[in-house]
Amino acid sequence: MIGLIGKKVGMTQVFDETGVVTPVTVVKIDPNVVVGHRTEEKDGYNAVLLGAGEMKESRVTKPYAGQFAEDVKPQQRLVEIRDFEQECKIGDTFGADLFNDISFIDVIGTSKGKGTQGVVKRWGFGGGRATHGSKFHRENGATGMAAWPSKVIKGLKMSGRMGNERVTVQNLKIVKVDAEKQVVLVKGAVPGRKNGTLILQKAKKKG
Repeated sequence: MIGLIGKKVGMTQVFDETGVVTPVTVVKIDPNVVVGHRTEEKDGYNAVLLGAGEMKESRVTKPYAGQFAEDVKPQQRLVEIRDFEQECKIGDTFGADLFNDISFIDVIGTSKGKGTQGVVKRWGFGGGRATHGSKFHRENGATGMAAWPSKVIKGLKMSGRMGNERVTVQNLKIVKVDAEKQVVLVKGAVPGRKNGTLILQKAKKKG
């Protein structure tokens, strides 16, 4: 598995040589530093711990700094990439050029939080008629049974908190990798807000 930590910059569009427009998301790749290794003998699995975004010394506590080697500065974001395909040692750095030979990736991020929402926005319910006198517009309707089992069944789609969840969008095409600016242009939208942290991984279902 190949993966990196990135930051969502925003969306734009690019034109190909025939003039076709492609909407893309710009993902900035800060230098990804190898912070540590997870091994089968010690941890039960193989993984590489990557860090991105150097922290100010004044904001680093001693317990947090203790997990970094002497020659590695504390990083803001830490992510484990299991079964990392590249040979590396602690202190090595990776950039956007790691995706030069990859066409499709999976992007993991935290979706935008939308607070408490009703069933129409949260689950796409149709609701009732919008005409005068209907008295049933955007409600969820009946939720439980009276005689048996006389309760609301667990897992029923109802109103509640929407968003702010871990989301994975699979099989997104890489339109361009700019090694000079350290950005990756990904076709389509990715989860999260601007400047949000993303995990870019080689697509599991598409070569």
